[in-house]
Amino acid sequence: MNLSNNLPDCSPLNGRESERHALRSITRRHFFDNCAMGIGSLGLASLLSDGKLGLAADSTAIRNPVAPKPPHFPARAKSVIFLFMAGGPTQLELFDYKPKLKELNGQAIPDSYTAGKRFAFMGTNDHNNKLLGSRREFTQHGKSGAWMSDLLPHLGGIADDLCIVKSCKTDLFNHAPAKLFMNTGSGQFGRPSVGSWVTYGLGSESSNLPSFVVLQSGPRGPRGGAVLWGSGMLPTTYQGVSLRNTGDPILNLSNPDKVNPDQQRRVIDAVRDLNLKRLVATGDDEIATRINSYEMAYQMQTSAPELMDTGKETAETLKLYGISNPNEASFARNCLLARRLVERGVRFIQLYHTNWDHHGGSTENLETHLPAISKEIDQPSAALVRDLQRTGLLDHTIVVWGGEFGRTPMGEVRDSTGRNHHIDAFTMWLAGGGFKPGISYGETDELGFGVTQNPVHVHDLHATLLHQLGLDHERLTVPFQGLDVRLTGVEQARVVREILA
Repeated sequence: MNLSNNLPDCSPLNGRESERHALRSITRRHFFDNCAMGIGSLGLASLLSDGKLGLAADSTAIRNPVAPKPPHFPARAKSVIFLFMAGGPTQLELFDYKPKLKELNGQAIPDSYTAGKRFAFMGTNDHNNKLLGSRREFTQHGKSGAWMSDLLPHLGGIADDLCIVKSCKTDLFNHAPAKLFMNTGSGQFGRPSVGSWVTYGLGSESSNLPSFVVLQSGPRGPRGGAVLWGSGMLPTTYQGVSLRNTGDPILNLSNPDKVNPDQQRRVIDAVRDLNLKRLVATGDDEIATRINSYEMAYQMQTSAPELMDTGKETAETLKLYGISNPNEASFARNCLLARRLVERGVRFIQLYHTNWDHHGGSTENLETHLPAISKEIDQPSAALVRDLQRTGLLDHTIVVWGGEFGRTPMGEVRDSTGRNHHIDAFTMWLAGGGFKPGISYGETDELGFGVTQNPVHVHDLHATLLHQLGLDHERLTVPFQGLDVRLTGVEQARVVREILA
């Protein structure tokens, strides 16, 4: 059973073979004798993390697949909150101030910029190649002098806590593939998400909540769906668990009528014992996942409702996030839940908020809809950073904000005004977890079309996130179809040390 993770002093091949050999050496008599001694009444968390199952001295430790694991080297951070703005937020209306672009508003962009480039919904020589200067007012904030627009007054108030990266680059310009790339390091289906890699590498410090939690808000789910938080070729215990905002946090989590806790516990124990028997026979990783899933669901019947009960937060905290109704689903409530999840030891939390796809249309334009969605995320995002800071959690929690790509300096004229997808330059920000606060890193040209200083590719971002968690992106691998697969792919990726404190 390969639970070694490629961590120090753990050989994946030797670990797999030795564990399987030891598992298969456990006889049926050992298994059933020990079930009679009371193993059936033990919770999985203690059963697996304690190791020996009370079996004979020659038996192996059967590990909980999400038990905490040591990093490759000392870490600056223990958890991640990724605020994913699905659809591609426009950096030119939010963070990347370009007075020259405003001066050249309405003029055709020089061919030298667009030659050889591809865009999602326009060509390089059609009527949509006219430059569009931002109509937002930009001001500098804090001692750092970070530029932000009037759409982000609350984030402007914490500018000195943010590491703003203006030189991000990606490879794919359509939504679903680009979301896959930002979340998995590949535009192909079937690769593990960054949250899965992190929990595979480090496990979780929570025994009664999933190690990787997904929260969604906005008019619909992100394009690409659940593969964005899937585990790929890793065991499915490492995939993200999406919690609902209304009703049961997870469908079918509550007991059916007339099923009491004692009856349920006996069923879970019986199923667990049968799965353990099969695990002994086969050493199949997915059986360990199945055992863990049953027990986690049982634990979550208590822990998940308690987590979601934000009404117990103080009036001051609710006001900080801008929450008027603590039971109403919103991005603000999800930000508060993210803090509560970090407090409870959850390793990776990802918030998806739609829709940032402002092409210029009846429901997606820069004039009306960008201000509305910016207002939805501005106060809660800033509140999350402030709340983590005042509770002492920001030092070891990384907060990431961004989407799958940015938007072009050229306007896209439909029913109203928007911008097209753009992969060559966009902005993300990070806070906490050992990232350098109060800096703006990287530069784009005077039109905001391309990066002129300190490019940060998606793979560089992933390598840097893993590094802050104590994981070497080149060592965190899994063998698959003859290759050692990793989050950062086969291309050269670098840890962006200039943005680290």
